[in-house]
Amino acid sequence: MSKGHYSVGLDIGSATIRAVIAQEMPDEEPLRVIGIGTAPSEGIRRGAVVNAEAVAKSCNVALEQAERMAGHAAESVVASVSGTEIACQTALGVIAVGRADGEVTYDDMTRVLEEVEARLTMPLNREIIHVIPKDYRLDDQKNIKDPLGMRGVRLEMNALVVSDSTAHLKNIGRSLEQAGTNADSFVVEPLASAEAVLHEKQKELGTILINIGGSTTSLAVFEDGDLLHLAVLPVGGAHVTNDLAIGLRTSIEVAEAVKLQYGTALPDEVGKKEEIDLGVIDSQEEGLVSRHHVAEIIEARLEEIFSFINTELKNIGREGLLPGGAVLTGGGALLPGVVDLAKRMLRLPAQIGYPKPLGGILDEVDNPQFATVIGLLLLSQHSGHDKKTFSPHKLFGAMPEGMQHMVERVKHWSQRFLP
Repeated sequence: MSKGHYSVGLDIGSATIRAVIAQEMPDEEPLRVIGIGTAPSEGIRRGAVVNAEAVAKSCNVALEQAERMAGHAAESVVASVSGTEIACQTALGVIAVGRADGEVTYDDMTRVLEEVEARLTMPLNREIIHVIPKDYRLDDQKNIKDPLGMRGVRLEMNALVVSDSTAHLKNIGRSLEQAGTNADSFVVEPLASAEAVLHEKQKELGTILINIGGSTTSLAVFEDGDLLHLAVLPVGGAHVTNDLAIGLRTSIEVAEAVKLQYGTALPDEVGKKEEIDLGVIDSQEEGLVSRHHVAEIIEARLEEIFSFINTELKNIGREGLLPGGAVLTGGGALLPGVVDLAKRMLRLPAQIGYPKPLGGILDEVDNPQFATVIGLLLLSQHSGHDKKTFSPHKLFGAMPEGMQHMVERVKHWSQRFLP
């Protein structure tokens, strides 16, 4: 195999863990996908680790599959994090420009970013994952996107700070160590998905990225090229399955099969006389169920999810006001009728988001379910380039203090979440 830089993305989802190994060739674009592995997610509840050993086993299965296919060991990974404890808040950093002639340098922009972290008082049980620059102010000039090379005395940065529970991050790190690897960095799930599916124009117009996972639904809102808001909601596709199991009085396995084979979010498009023979799905089951009733159950739960999303948009004053609309990723995005339901509930344009095209094994990763892990690879590719090329349109990752051996690698890891 030709030599090149390797990147390993690990999406630690609440339903499935996905590992993808990609190779970056010196003179080729884009990344070449050379290894893929998946495993059912065990030991995770609503995005949080509840059994580190079970998570380690699931990660190990996915990583081993990808390693065998790629012929390359996954010694370190870029891992996704999710969970309802993720939060974001705005913060401000202020410094004096260092050079005597007042020209803003890369060091000034690094210092103002560090000042944001220093000024922010975080509880002892929380860790900063990302500090995302939104805009700058240089003396009296506001709303500057890139002050590098400009002249002034006082430099301010407005930033969005994303944090998570310290215990959660340490538990993920412990699971990865047990799986025989370690994390170069963590990326919040909706930001990785946004990197994979959103284009610059969508971020400029105003777009919400919605990742419908197994037990959580995460979202990220962009406008004018800035990340405005992100959140993780404690409800996802698994709740639809649970509702079906209760409504149909059947097992979780049969309910999941019914959802995948016959499910739709639009009951009005299903004939009321259409029936599903449960015995065809499982020989131990018997009886017929109404497909229209199945669709009503699915619609009710998805309406709840979209109502929660609308509440998040209302809280930031963007309800029904994003011209770029909604882009859906994750396994839940593949449910028939979910796009039409999103349009109706959010009063926005909506579409399914597919990852940006890569090279190599394309047929398996060209899927909304792989949006997060592809986004991790794209961000990892960018971090491997010249780390002294600073842009305000990038994000800096941070890791738990207990993982000091990784901190320096992450401090200089910049990523393009803003166009």
